[in-house]
Amino acid sequence: MKKMVVLLLVLVCAGGAGVAQQPARAKNLVVFLMDGYRWRELFQGADPGILFDRRFNHVDSAYTVAKYWAPDRDQRRRKLMPFVWETMAAKGQLWGNRELGSTVNVRNKYWFSYPGRSEAFCGTYDSLINSNEYPDNPNENVLEFIDRQRDYHGKVVSFASWDAVARILNRKRNGMLVNIYGEDVKGSGLSPAQVGANLLQHLMPDIFGNGERLDGSTYLMARAYMAAQHPRVLYVDLGDPDDFAHAGDYGSYLDAAHYADAMFRDMWELIDQDPFYKGQTAMVVFPDHGRGVGLQWTDHGSKTVHSDETYFLAMGPGVEPRGEVRNGGQVWEEQFAATLASLLGLKFAAPHTVAPGILFH
Repeated sequence: MKKMVVLLLVLVCAGGAGVAQQPARAKNLVVFLMDGYRWRELFQGADPGILFDRRFNHVDSAYTVAKYWAPDRDQRRRKLMPFVWETMAAKGQLWGNRELGSTVNVRNKYWFSYPGRSEAFCGTYDSLINSNEYPDNPNENVLEFIDRQRDYHGKVVSFASWDAVARILNRKRNGMLVNIYGEDVKGSGLSPAQVGANLLQHLMPDIFGNGERLDGSTYLMARAYMAAQHPRVLYVDLGDPDDFAHAGDYGSYLDAAHYADAMFRDMWELIDQDPFYKGQTAMVVFPDHGRGVGLQWTDHGSKTVHSDETYFLAMGPGVEPRGEVRNGGQVWEEQFAATLASLLGLKFAAPHTVAPGILFH
């Protein structure tokens, strides 16, 4: 009888307190970066000061207003990014709504793309990285760190709309798959979806003419690879929001965010339908930098106030559902790298100093 009582106590502890002390960790990770997408549209929806300014609506302003405008802020942001607000807000955590005391900023002083991505993935601010034309990144990034871990080698892949991502992640050094503008996925036994995605990127218009492909093409290549090859870590780098903002085209900027949200939904549905990923995969979303406000919304950089303001969204194993984080204190972009590793139960270590990750519990 005493043995039975002891056994029951052990089972109760294992099923109760033990679980609470050791939260589930993800086995797989999907990362989306939205280049230059502001926290304002994410948390507040379409900005009326820009939306109703005809200078920033290049196609059909009435159509854009009907698609994204609502007097109520919660309705606006849900119209713009329904998956974020219907699913990620319910199942995960959203950091960066400054109106709620959740402050996220880049640590670097430059406030543009290469330095922002480097900070986010390397977990440190390198003051020498001061140009988008900077050569291969000398700093070790968290993706190559993960790639060196048991069960992850050769299973960490990236697909980017912008060709500079190959230098930022320094694929020459680590040999990881970092697919960029104009490159096909190669190898024998490609799935029909992969063959089609390879072809599609060469049939899409070169809208920006600056070494970038449209995000829809980048996403389809990443999706096809994920479905066929089952990587453990997938990074998808989206560039359309920043490019359309620089062009002063607010309607297309909003569309870029809306369709990125559709990509998040599609990816989450793919995860949920695949036994390899279902219930074992975390997903995160963040930008590399912010943008200015008012007439300066098209720009960013150290001379554009507010373009250091960012955010971090996460859901899946290891992320306690809290929705919008309130009074979250100060979070820095350099904390993202350690956070990505910690979602997989890993501690990111590199030759340089690494900032501590975000705590989700």
